[in-house]
Amino acid sequence: MIDGAIPFLRCPVCREPLARHERTLRCARGHSFDMAKQGYADLSAGRLPHTGDTAEMVADRAAFLTAGHYGFIADALAEHRTEGFVLDAGTGTGDYLARFLDASPAATGLGLDVSKAALRRAARAHERAAAVLADLWRPLPVADHSATVILDVFAPRNGPEFHRVLRPDGVLLVVTPAADHLAELIATHGLIHVDPDKAARVTNSLGEHFEQVSATTHRRELTLSATEVRTLIGMTPSARHVDLTTFEPTMVTAGVDLTVYKPFSGTR
Repeated sequence: MIDGAIPFLRCPVCREPLARHERTLRCARGHSFDMAKQGYADLSAGRLPHTGDTAEMVADRAAFLTAGHYGFIADALAEHRTEGFVLDAGTGTGDYLARFLDASPAATGLGLDVSKAALRRAARAHERAAAVLADLWRPLPVADHSATVILDVFAPRNGPEFHRVLRPDGVLLVVTPAADHLAELIATHGLIHVDPDKAARVTNSLGEHFEQVSATTHRRELTLSATEVRTLIGMTPSARHVDLTTFEPTMVTAGVDLTVYKPFSGTR
């Protein structure tokens, strides 16, 4: 699965192209990077300041997404199908990337994440998808202007690096929670609140490098069992401070904003 993405990968130390040598990736200058037995490559090039989602959070996310509750988000992303290279920044379990590749039969995908637990799943999420351990806040181990689409779903946004790796005619697809996303659970269980100015802050943070093409809101009412409520909360950052023992069946609003950006090529 890693082989299809190798032409788009770069050494995180010297930026040279990489080639595969059995279970390692190496550049011409001799820098070498291991591939885990689960199929993902470690291109972190040093100690990471954080380790991302825990194995428990990843298991909950996999269960919730597999049940199809967020399928409407994947469908909205898949409308932007492509024939090129798709970079999923903060790929998690790789579900959104896999759905995007299903709609883009000529595309190759690469998912980046800092969670090894997530990458173990992302590495086998799709036959045309590779998975790499990398910190989104550092220079990405990806070639300049190589991606036709960047997916960013509930993940950090590194504007300068996204601009560097995206083709001039490519698009950046950013999914962020809408103001009423999981409002019922926030009120009942004290989940982390959604910033009401989230969309504006995201656009402002990308404004030096991207211009907005469109913005749409996608919303569903989810009827969840008590177990599904626990799983949903368990896959979010709120899992770290919410009691995950007592839940009831709940109708939950799932709302997201999908904003499409194109690289800004002028001067500001």
